[in-house]
Amino acid sequence: LCRAQLALFDIAGDQFALVVRDTSGTPDGALRAAQDVLAENVRLILGPLFATSVAAVAPEARAAGVNVVAFSNDRSIAGDGVYAMGLAPEPQIDRMIGYASQQGLSRFAVMAPSTPYGQAVVTATQAAVVRYNVELSRVVTYPADATDLTIEVRNLGDYDSRHQQLLDQRQVLAARGDEAAKLALRRLDNLDTLGKPDFDAVILPEGGKRLQTIAPSLAYYDIDPAEVRFMGTSLWEDPTLGTEPTLVGGWFTAPQPELWKTFADRYKKTYGAQPPRVASLAYDATALAAVLARHAAESNQPTDFGPAALTQPSGFSGIDGVFRFLADGTVERQLAVLRLERGGYQVVDPAPRSFRAAGS
Repeated sequence: LCRAQLALFDIAGDQFALVVRDTSGTPDGALRAAQDVLAENVRLILGPLFATSVAAVAPEARAAGVNVVAFSNDRSIAGDGVYAMGLAPEPQIDRMIGYASQQGLSRFAVMAPSTPYGQAVVTATQAAVVRYNVELSRVVTYPADATDLTIEVRNLGDYDSRHQQLLDQRQVLAARGDEAAKLALRRLDNLDTLGKPDFDAVILPEGGKRLQTIAPSLAYYDIDPAEVRFMGTSLWEDPTLGTEPTLVGGWFTAPQPELWKTFADRYKKTYGAQPPRVASLAYDATALAAVLARHAAESNQPTDFGPAALTQPSGFSGIDGVFRFLADGTVERQLAVLRLERGGYQVVDPAPRSFRAAGS
């Protein structure tokens, strides 16, 4: 509620009213909330957050001819009057691989959990490598609740095969026994494998402690972050990740951070608490609706929250940058590429400020 109120203070005019109902974080609660506000003849539903709750709300809203701007990042619930504005993995992966390919990286791997999010990352990577004419060398998935990923990490880097190549090479050199062979053997003394992995970038769609556990295990099994670029999604938007040395220098995609910092500082000053990261969705959705209502009032037209208004090509500008809804209900965003550092992260490629700037 607080994040939506900030948008009201900033943008909304007298013609705009925000009706708030608690969903209790459940599909049944969301359905009851939707039925309640639809009985009050609302023109647009903002929220809910979870895909299961959106699925519960959508039929009621559709029957009433009311569109839903949901906060979920699950694209499967988008369409037929539902617009999913959450930060989905698909545009993040497309942005990352597009940028990485411009920097000369051409062979990619993915190590992802066997979750809907992880599968979405794999699917998005498969699409992006085709779009940018690069290669997907390897995909490894693992159970979301797995505590030991040794087998998966070894498979990712083809560790056993590379280790055997090293043993074979040592045997050949030892059999030769000449000075050149002895010198070559000494060069192999500190190695565990021979050769490099068959990729120059690996996408790790994890965050927090889980990511801090996985990343050093990759380095331990000879996926060297000095040779292979570690990359992630907005789950990496966490300055504490920089305490893990193997992650420092990794790239990830996220909204331009300066906008969020300004919003978070203002929110804390107003309400005395740090906002959750999803607060920007509530702000941007409310701002979108308020802008459409204000423009309608200024032109003496009825407020229009229909598909044409919601999918206007120029899009909308928000805390998470420029975004626009597509006809299928998914959202397109302009994202930045950031580099993780010891004290936080730095922008290496800023988010475009408009869709025209991106050539679309």
